[in-house]
Amino acid sequence: QVQLVESGGGLVQAGGSLRLSCTASGIIFSIIDMGWYRQAPGKQRELVAGITRVGNTNYIDSVKGRFTISRDNAKNTVYLQMNSLKPEDTAVYYCAARPLGSPDYVYWGQGTQVTVSS
Repeated sequence: QVQLVESGGGLVQAGGSLRLSCTASGIIFSIIDMGWYRQAPGKQRELVAGITRVGNTNYIDSVKGRFTISRDNAKNTVYLQMNSLKPEDTAVYYCAARPLGSPDYVYWGQGTQVTVSS
């Protein structure tokens, strides 16, 4: 079955950096789109960044210029480099996979906590 396993979350001071990783198994990674979502307490889950199977990327406005999504198809892994972190970036971060032809992300990781202290 498809599994997505995230790592790299933690506690960091404002202005610091973290890199999240998500490794996929059970799926042909090179033909799927990948995304990073986050959910803060009391808020809806939101798509932070996405990367298509050909490497096109998109970001929500609040992270543009600070976050970078990338992928390594040889390692079945997608990354989220987060710089200049702010307290409002505090959330559980989830990676997600959207199979070829699907309009939605249908596979999800278990989530990793990111906490940014002021």
